[in-house]
Amino acid sequence: MIFIEEVLLMTIATFECEIVQKEFQLVGQSITANFPEGFPDAAIKASIDFHRRVDEVSNVVNKNVLISPYMCNEIVATYFVCAEVTEIKDIPDGMIGFKLPLMDYAKISCSNKTIGEAYSRLFNWMGENGYKSKSFDYASPVEIFYINEVVDEELVEVLMPIQL
Repeated sequence: MIFIEEVLLMTIATFECEIVQKEFQLVGQSITANFPEGFPDAAIKASIDFHRRVDEVSNVVNKNVLISPYMCNEIVATYFVCAEVTEIKDIPDGMIGFKLPLMDYAKISCSNKTIGEAYSRLFNWMGENGYKSKSFDYASPVEIFYINEVVDEELVEVLMPIQL
């Protein structure tokens, strides 16, 4: 019985934080909903809809990795669900293609079951290390989902743009 309880408490989330530089070329879909009450339901719906259509996107780097930048205030949020591509071309109807330029990010590794806790830990780590969020100046927070349909808990990375 003790073993079963330990298994239930285990998670793939490491909550390791680090600074990374990334840029993205993306093709995907978006959804806008009231914030915070529309989330995470709106994000889940957008993810399911896009995952059904990912094969329509050309030049996909890895169709099992969903890249989700978002823009948010205290009223509404626009959440994108995208595939990273080697070249932005032949964008399917109802989708958008865009590039997020090279940016410094604070990154935390978590899981689809620990995202809320990951944000708290990431912001605490950023504060403890003197990093400040960078908003809307060619920057967007990004969630990266590593899709694995045979497990219940999937690896997620949360990237928050920062000023160095």
